Amino acid sequence: MKIKKLSQKLFRNGKFVAVVSLICLFAFLLGLNQLQLSAQKKQDRIASPVTQKNKVKFGENIATDSPNNLLKRIKIINTLYTKSTGKNYSSEKIIVKFKPELSVQSTETILKAYQPKAYHLIPRVEAYVVQVGPETTVEETLSALQSNPDVLYAEPDYKLRLCTTPNDQLFKYQYALSNPGGVLQIPGSPTGKPQADIKITGAWDYVKGDPNVLVAVLDTGVDYTHPDLVNKVISHGKDFVNNDDDAYDDQGHGTHVAGIIGAETNNNEGIAGVAWNCRILPGKIIGADGQGDYDWLIQALVWAADYTSGAAKVGVINMSLGGDQADPALEQALKYAYDKGIVLVAATGNDGGPVLYPAAYDQYCLAVAGSDYNDQIADFSNYGPQVDVAAPAVWILSCYPLALTEPGYLPYAFASGTSMAAPHVAGFAALIKSAKPWLKVDDIMKIIKYTPDDIGAPGRDDYAGYGRINTQRALVPYKIIKK
Repeated sequence: MKIKKLSQKLFRNGKFVAVVSLICLFAFLLGLNQLQLSAQKKQDRIASPVTQKNKVKFGENIATDSPNNLLKRIKIINTLYTKSTGKNYSSEKIIVKFKPELSVQSTETILKAYQPKAYHLIPRVEAYVVQVGPETTVEETLSALQSNPDVLYAEPDYKLRLCTTPNDQLFKYQYALSNPGGVLQIPGSPTGKPQADIKITGAWDYVKGDPNVLVAVLDTGVDYTHPDLVNKVISHGKDFVNNDDDAYDDQGHGTHVAGIIGAETNNNEGIAGVAWNCRILPGKIIGADGQGDYDWLIQALVWAADYTSGAAKVGVINMSLGGDQADPALEQALKYAYDKGIVLVAATGNDGGPVLYPAAYDQYCLAVAGSDYNDQIADFSNYGPQVDVAAPAVWILSCYPLALTEPGYLPYAFASGTSMAAPHVAGFAALIKSAKPWLKVDDIMKIIKYTPDDIGAPGRDDYAGYGRINTQRALVPYKIIKK
């Protein structure tokens, strides 16, 4: 009765509407709080979309544990690569090889004339390492040996340095790029196999990428404000979900993929990207709910294939997503990009079943399966005759959107899935494009397919394809002399 009288009084005083408004505002704020809590829960892992007919879904395995729970325990470190100081060769030793017609006795007699402190022969190479005597210098001994008609060559003993290891603070945790073996500092602290990685540090000694070679990331968008991506994203891209020119990532997956491909490297911050100097073009074809339509992918393929900005153009397209159904329009869009000289890379999927589309279009796409830190194929990785190669896909560290990162956490996350394997290959393709821009798409695809480390069953198989990619083997320059 009191409530009824109060309501009548408020109504008579013209305040009833105000009370209702306050109640509505309270309900709105409560709903907003629930949305924020939901977003916080979602950011603890990269969501797995539900498979639907003619819907695009991520090729990603869902981790049961929050990656951020591990990230808060990661120490901030600097892994600096070794730089040579002063001379780039030894001040004590030289390497000399004599003409083959001389006997070992003759060569040693000649060497003793130079009064070396010590020397020894390198088997198979048949060259001597000579430690010069205390009364002379390397330069003097070199000059004398190079003038000797019995010497085939005499060279300084040049200094080695570690293969280019960037100083990014979290590089130590990127076993996919450089696997030291032993207990790895990733979720679960598993034991890794030494060198079960893509051998990128050796490849970086030869090529670090061309800024005019763009990798289009067709995904959930990219956080172009991220400190490891802000200088690597060429534009805000295109959003095919909301039909605008702002492909900002509101889900997290695309930013993670983009970081694997091209996070700013050797900048004393965060992680290292595979394609050190190449840039990213974001295309948003997946919404915040983790799903997208085929037509968004089809439009995005054509858009990316036609995109140019000055001298920069798309050389590689990464698609860490897939659907169950074949589609002629999708196939035609893939062919369009392929015919324009673009390398297409796609994840096989994580259902433990057949390869998804577009990866299943074997004529146009490199289909990438997922391996782990022991060079074993991940149990979630899809398989089939279309599989070309494998790349690391288990507990991969990469970037995460700032807007989805809780206070106190770093904007990085671990994630697993063939979604993480594909961008390793996309970055690899971008490096080949940078080093040898004249190569055709088929040539690049063959280089990637025929230079891996064989893992799993001997030879090509439906799970690992030709094996886990080896960037160093593919990119180390060979000089071919025409006879």
